[in-house]
Amino acid sequence: MFHIIRPSIPDRRLLAIGLSLCVGAAAAADLDPKAISIKLPDQIKWVANPSGSETAVLVGDPSKPGLYVVLNKWKAHHNSKPHAHPHDRFITVLSGTWWVGTGSDYNPDDLKPVPAGSFVTHYGNEVHYDGAKDEDTILQIVGMGPATSTPAPKK
Repeated sequence: MFHIIRPSIPDRRLLAIGLSLCVGAAAAADLDPKAISIKLPDQIKWVANPSGSETAVLVGDPSKPGLYVVLNKWKAHHNSKPHAHPHDRFITVLSGTWWVGTGSDYNPDDLKPVPAGSFVTHYGNEVHYDGAKDEDTILQIVGMGPATSTPAPKK
């Protein structure tokens, strides 16, 4: 005679989680690299900028003509000065609150908050400034290169 040992409910949950992780890992190993490319967060290379931000290029080359997609991380308490870009840029706020202003007169007290989940269009050749106040903010920026920036003329 033999006895069947039934695992407790917490043990069964752990077993189910472990099995699903194994199945998930096996399925991920079978992905065709010609069909899909995945970069996990620890594989995204961030580069520090003098402005107090960091950039990670996901697609394309912002310094050359053509489509690009970048992540931009504004560090807390850093803003840009008034500037313009030659092409429209399409921005999604992924985390934090982004602060934006328009015009050549830089006034950080006039910055308006843009919360996570928002979508913003910066129109080409129009002057703006932006950044982060009390928290880091991550943006996804999509545009056509070259993604140059021209400081606004001083008034």
